[in-house]
Amino acid sequence: MMISAKMQKALNAQIGMEFAAALKYDAMAAHFEAEALPQAAKRFFRQAGEERTHAHKFLRYVLDAGGRVQIPEIPAPPHTYKSSEAAAQAALESEMAVTKSIHKLFDLAQAEKDHATAATLQWFITEQVEEISSADQFLRLVQRAGEKNILAVEDYLAETAEE
Repeated sequence: MMISAKMQKALNAQIGMEFAAALKYDAMAAHFEAEALPQAAKRFFRQAGEERTHAHKFLRYVLDAGGRVQIPEIPAPPHTYKSSEAAAQAALESEMAVTKSIHKLFDLAQAEKDHATAATLQWFITEQVEEISSADQFLRLVQRAGEKNILAVEDYLAETAEE
C-alpha cells in the first residue's frame, strides 16, 4: 500500500465529506425547486454532481494507492431552509469546511512525506478556490437581491447559464 493507514483513514473521511456535500447540494436544489426557483435548483443539482465527482476522485485515488475504501456514515442534510440567503450561506460554509479538511489532508501528506498524495491534493486545493469563489458570489447575489427580489437572481442565473 502506497499510503499509510492514517492517510487512508483521513482520505476515507474526506470521501464521506464529499458525498455529504453532494447530498447537501441535492437538498438545497430540492428546496429551491420547491420554492419555484428552477435556475437556483439547476445550479445546486450541478454542484451536487461536482461533489460526487470529487468523492469519486478521492475514492479512485485510495484504490489506486492500494488502500481500502470505507465510506463513513453520512448524516442526512437539512431538507428546508428559512430563506434563499440561509441556503446560500450554508453552501458557502460547506465549501469552507471542505477546504479546511483538504488543507489538513495536505498537511498530513507533507508530514508523512507522502508526495503522491500531496500532489493529488494540489488539484483539490486549486479546485476549492473556485468552489469558495462561486459560493461566495452566489451568496452576495442573493443578499444584494433580497428575498423580495430573488427572481432577479433567477434571471441572472438564466442569462449566465452554462450549457
